Amino acid sequence: MKILLVEDDKTIASGLEFSLQQDDYETILCHNAESAKNILAEILNEIDLCLFDLSLPDGSGYDLCELVKKRSDIPVIFLTALDDEVNVVMGLDMGADDYITKPFRLRELLSRIKSVLRRYNKQSQTQLKTNIEIENIRINTLEGKVFKNGDEVLMTALEYRLLLIFANHIGQVLTRNQLLERIWDVAGDFVNDNTLTVYIKRLREKLEDNPQSPTIIKTIRGLGYKVGE
Repeated sequence: MKILLVEDDKTIASGLEFSLQQDDYETILCHNAESAKNILAEILNEIDLCLFDLSLPDGSGYDLCELVKKRSDIPVIFLTALDDEVNVVMGLDMGADDYITKPFRLRELLSRIKSVLRRYNKQSQTQLKTNIEIENIRINTLEGKVFKNGDEVLMTALEYRLLLIFANHIGQVLTRNQLLERIWDVAGDFVNDNTLTVYIKRLREKLEDNPQSPTIIKTIRGLGYKVGE
């Protein structure tokens, strides 16, 4: 596994690089945004995961994340000294997969990396499945049908698309902006923030045993929604 590490603090970077290599990861280390962009331009397809410090001397980890996500679907984890909710949401909206606040324990970071990589592997396998199961819900992607406890649940095109987005991102927190970007103008429907709220409510009414206390589509306070662990 090859990891691109972008961290301007050379002491932190050296410790991280050593720990990652001890855990059998191959690392590419950059101390600024410009050198990271050069690496991404040359060998993006060889990189398995990116660790980006948010505050860099010549740019931002946000910019690097946007560059990566426009060209590839590889996981990105942000490293930052900021821990307020606004920055967490902004990072997720940029497409980041996780976010860890300094100072952190190295074992925690390594655990986060493994978790994200497992999730990506699971998503890749999920996308190949013709039947996706989430608790008592089964999605038949070949027929475009959804079943609850064996009984078919009728859905509109946009409801089905929204459910598929969740199914293909099991265990990942998705912000409202991420969901809006993915379901924009499906079946000719205009989707705004209020419309998204309505469709989340409709999905819960159709799928949850108790829509007022959802266990399938869970709200992650201040961040967004998550399906599965």
